[in-house]
Amino acid sequence: MDFIPYNSRRTYHKSPFGAVREGEEVTFRIVLPRNICCTGASLVITPENGKPEIVPMSWERMEDNDEEWWRVCFTPQKQGLYWYHFAIAQKSGGSVITRFENSTGRISPDGSGFQLTVYSKDFKTPENIKGSVIYQIFPDRFRSSGKKKTGVPKERVLRSDWGGEPMWEPDAEGKIIKYDFFGGDLKGIEEKLDYIKSLGVGCIYLNPIFEAHSNHRYDTADYNRIDPLLGTEKDFSELCEAAKKRGIEIILDGVFSHTGSDSIYFNKERRYGSGGAYNSKNSKYLEWYKFNEYPDDYACWWGVDILPEINEENESYLEFIAGKNGVLRKWLRAGAGGWRLDVADELPDKFLDSLRKAVKDEKPDAFILGEVWEDASNKISYGSRRRYLLGEQLDSVMNYPFAACLLEFAISGRAEGFNDRIEEICENYPKPAVDCLMNHIGTHDTCRVLNRLATGGNYAGESTERYRGGLTAEQREYGIRMLKLISAMQFTLPGIPCIYYGDEAGLDGGEDPFNRGCYPWGKEDKELIEHYRFLGRLRAEHRVFADGEFVPVSAALGCVAFERRGGGERIMTVANRNSHSIVYILPEEGYKALAGGEVRGRELYLEKETAAIIIK
Repeated sequence: MDFIPYNSRRTYHKSPFGAVREGEEVTFRIVLPRNICCTGASLVITPENGKPEIVPMSWERMEDNDEEWWRVCFTPQKQGLYWYHFAIAQKSGGSVITRFENSTGRISPDGSGFQLTVYSKDFKTPENIKGSVIYQIFPDRFRSSGKKKTGVPKERVLRSDWGGEPMWEPDAEGKIIKYDFFGGDLKGIEEKLDYIKSLGVGCIYLNPIFEAHSNHRYDTADYNRIDPLLGTEKDFSELCEAAKKRGIEIILDGVFSHTGSDSIYFNKERRYGSGGAYNSKNSKYLEWYKFNEYPDDYACWWGVDILPEINEENESYLEFIAGKNGVLRKWLRAGAGGWRLDVADELPDKFLDSLRKAVKDEKPDAFILGEVWEDASNKISYGSRRRYLLGEQLDSVMNYPFAACLLEFAISGRAEGFNDRIEEICENYPKPAVDCLMNHIGTHDTCRVLNRLATGGNYAGESTERYRGGLTAEQREYGIRMLKLISAMQFTLPGIPCIYYGDEAGLDGGEDPFNRGCYPWGKEDKELIEHYRFLGRLRAEHRVFADGEFVPVSAALGCVAFERRGGGERIMTVANRNSHSIVYILPEEGYKALAGGEVRGRELYLEKETAAIIIK
């Protein structure tokens, strides 16, 4: 008989599932074949950077005549990562159980340790957005109110052709020295709040809105001022108030690892008079930056000289951002419901600790979301293991691992491994963070999802030029079919689905800046919008999507199935990526269709490249 002595994702082997709170008891159980003649077993568990602890296990019972169970309870007292395996004593010597694929254990020394994430007993995340939808807006391109603006720098290229192709004119060195603006503003967003709410949205994430001299505004010029082309501080507060009345929170993009060189703080271009760190060693901002040789040799973000790096641990900067009258609190008081942190994995612990304290002291239910592209539970940066999700820094992160799973499934058709990768995140992340994951499939940093799907991921072709977009009618039809398929999965996975503005309307677009086109008002794909509205309603009507358990069912032969369970509800998603219809055999009878497919007893009939959502 083939024994699986341990599987960390099965509750009869480890209970409770996944990450645990400090001080919470964990039960471990291994199942051993009788014929190996085990005389004793131990849990060997090691805290990060600590010494291993050997905890003897007790013989629990025999099962039939060929297996025996060993059990131990362990209570981690401190938050952090723990790594563990099992040691087995035998008459002939000893062996170990280590981790292999799918988090299963084998009697072999060749695997790795199992990860146990232990988070703060006080960690909780905002309840008001769970079960809803996030809507991401690139402010210049969503909606223009037509309201006249004052104080807009004269050199800006102001477009009057809403929906025209974004400008892309790099100089000989590949640098962008001229940006175009279509005039989207805060009042324009406010005018469309009812439309946004119709998608089931409970949170709007705005790309940067502070004064800056690019259209993306990741080169902050003044943290305390709204960019004049977007409106005023009064416009922002009115937007937040109007959104709040509709049950929508507004979260801001905090760009704190660097500023613009053309800013009030650095002022290389002298737009803000003669002061600034670049112009004077007496500037109060000098110590914020990292000069190798003053003034022209300075550290900059990824080598981009218009983005000088900040020393985020500098006390003056910390006070400016996280102090009692700092930037974070100012905009929370103005109405913001939280912060998304740009390149959160490049912000040091001291800064993130101070940020969380300031945000939660000011507004306990504010949302703190970080940009981390990998598994955020065990990432190493700054030479050490990061603790983003242990309860004292972020609430949650942008969920790039889920996005990769969904896009790979849609593009390759390979189902194998899908559920395993989802379970890995659910296992490693604290449950409060899982429930708030930002589950995106496209953002301002990626090619439009419609184009990625329509071209099978080969959107750039052989061209060395930046892909601008553009789809044939056939490609568009296929892309929308794939988008409906994976959005049904996206909206039913753990976490909060995020719509990048315009994706729900069928907006076409290639790589930056062509993925940042104008929302196609009056030219929307209304059928696709209704698809998204239905998914938003479905989430609102079923609490299981807010915090229910993820239960893998199957992932093979171009078909993925998983369930969400909780509160007496069981809802299954079955996605058929095959280019032909299938009959999927359900685990039991009693399901009925909520969307897609046709249920007949234990048989689910699915058309090609479609998904069904069914309820037990």
